[in-house]
Amino acid sequence: MKALVYTGLNQLEYRNEPDPIPEADEVLIRVEASGICGSDMHAYFGHDERRIAPLILGHEVSGTVISGNTKGRRVVVNSLVTCGTCYNCLNNRENLCKQRQIISMQPRQGAFSELLKIPERNLITIPDDMSYLSAALTEPVATAMHAVMRAKQLSAVPLNEAKVLVLGGGAIGIAVALILSSFNCPEILLGETNSLRRETVKKTQVCDIYDPINDPIPESDSWDIVLDAVGGRATRQTASCAVKPGGAIVHIGLMDNNDGLDIRKLTLQEVTLTGCYTYTMEDFKNTVESLYSGKLGTLDWVEQRPLSQGSAAFLDLSKGKTAAAKIILIPDH
Repeated sequence: MKALVYTGLNQLEYRNEPDPIPEADEVLIRVEASGICGSDMHAYFGHDERRIAPLILGHEVSGTVISGNTKGRRVVVNSLVTCGTCYNCLNNRENLCKQRQIISMQPRQGAFSELLKIPERNLITIPDDMSYLSAALTEPVATAMHAVMRAKQLSAVPLNEAKVLVLGGGAIGIAVALILSSFNCPEILLGETNSLRRETVKKTQVCDIYDPINDPIPESDSWDIVLDAVGGRATRQTASCAVKPGGAIVHIGLMDNNDGLDIRKLTLQEVTLTGCYTYTMEDFKNTVESLYSGKLGTLDWVEQRPLSQGSAAFLDLSKGKTAAAKIILIPDH
């Protein structure tokens, strides 16, 4: 099969790789679409010790089953492979399974390839008239869905009354804003440093937008909920300053592990801080329905490119040269 292989720092090679061989509980998928995630970019920059070259990246994937009893089934892949038997798995918290694995991270190869092996229990059937491109957005949008659900649980104010700050205008940040809007959130402000992406976010018409570099910072102590889809020192500083006493910060991004939180404020003003990792299967299924129904808009913030041109796509993303919040790679079958 052809695959886009991460071979070293800032290096990707489109080349032949052995076809994966499914194990007893697995099926083989013909990949139809696979999105480039921020975590793929982290690996590309050499910032993820969990992803060691050579490795096929990519975990936001839709495709067609080509082996087993359900051959021909159109599916989206839940990229989190869990044990299914531990306390967390049995209580709708699969994302916290201690034995969890994710495709695109050792020992599992990812989906920037023509073929992928995956446990059959990780597949969700998609409607016949749902595009593979839209279906491939399920994974990042499910991450955003999980974050908004966590915010809903933790906020002292209902979402339809909340003033919400979103940090980051990539796929997860823009999806967070779209989901908040679907809950009739009355005031959403999104911060994004890239001018091209700001224009993309603006087209959704679901939130106000500002430039964290050149515009005034959000008013301090005034936001019921802050969702940090970047996860860097600067955004944690912004979140700490902006959140209201008694408010909530949902930390999604994994840009770095530096400081930035104002722990004194969080303590003295009883601010709730939670980490937020991926999604549950329930989030995943709900996201497929939301994408298919059109509840989250036209999804015109996505760009499609051939897998064979994946290296150029990574380079454009690294240099901020694309307005798209998400680039989806399509294998050259």
